[in-house]
Amino acid sequence: QVQLVESGGGLVQAGGSLRLSCVGSGLIFSAYPMAWFRQAPGKEREIVAAIDWNSGRTYYTDSVKGRFTISRENARNTAYLQMNTLRPEDTAVYYCAAGKVYSSTVYSPRPRDYDYWGQGTQVTVSS
Repeated sequence: QVQLVESGGGLVQAGGSLRLSCVGSGLIFSAYPMAWFRQAPGKEREIVAAIDWNSGRTYYTDSVKGRFTISRENARNTAYLQMNTLRPEDTAVYYCAAGKVYSSTVYSPRPRDYDYWGQGTQVTVSS
């Protein structure tokens, strides 16, 4: 049974930082591109960042470039999202997702292109 478990969310003031973690089990973690999505109330789920499975190529949505960093530690079956200089508009539930195994693409913006999802972790940024 595949599981992705996120942690690290919480309440932070604007300008602060958080690091999200996503631990995978039941899958060959190193073979999957990983992504972080977020969903704010009343909005669609949107991709935030992604990292491929083998070369370290990354993708970031424009609004987080220069502030967020995605990384992975395959030996620990863990993906991370370091979030700095947080803004109130970053408030959302953040989800990690595993893409298609051995995919040649870094990311897809479509949630339906991801095979596995975590349960989400709430990030709230106060102004």
